[in-house]
Amino acid sequence: MSDLKFPLVREGDRIVGQTIDQRRMKEITQAHRGVAGFEDCNFDAADLSDLPMGGFVFERCSFVETSFKGATLDRTHWKSCRVGKANFASADLSEAVIHSGDFNNSIWRGATLASTRFGNAKLTGASFVECRTLGLTFTDSLLINAYLRGISFRRMMLRNLDFSDADLGGVDFRDSVFENCSLRNANLKGSRFQGTDLRGAELGGLRLFDAGLFRGATISKAQAAMLLEDLGLTVA
Repeated sequence: MSDLKFPLVREGDRIVGQTIDQRRMKEITQAHRGVAGFEDCNFDAADLSDLPMGGFVFERCSFVETSFKGATLDRTHWKSCRVGKANFASADLSEAVIHSGDFNNSIWRGATLASTRFGNAKLTGASFVECRTLGLTFTDSLLINAYLRGISFRRMMLRNLDFSDADLGGVDFRDSVFENCSLRNANLKGSRFQGTDLRGAELGGLRLFDAGLFRGATISKAQAAMLLEDLGLTVA
């Protein structure tokens, strides 16, 4: 996502350095329908539930513990924002672009993430429960201890993703390619890997029992040797 270009926002639609609560945001959404840019603003702990914010641009803003429940956030752009513990339950972030931000421990239950793009994002402990994720992509991101059960990454190129300790139960990785990724200690129960190239994935902490999940996948000799160590066997 290094070539990512953010929309240009006209001077009259830019809001800089303000502390914004629910009342103020309602005023802005009425005055700037679909066109508003926020820089260095503070939204911490604000209740922005159900507000129409589609197409807005947020740069270097803080949304710690902010509620976006049911909000319309399609086509929004987020750059270098602090969004830890924010709640996006049932929000619509279709075609949103999220780049270089802290979204640790954020909640996404029931959110619409169709064609949403995360790049260089910190998502440790984030919970993606029952989300609509057609076309969702992650690159260069930390997903340590994240809840991603049932999400499909089929036929995707997965680059620079850390899934360590993540719950990946039932995830569809078929025909995908891992490049500089980690699955260390991840829960892979029910995941599918047929046709997957795992040679670029760290598999540390997995047991030989988990190796059965990789039937039909490609792994390296070094990875095979590591998995066999549980049986006390050595690959010569």
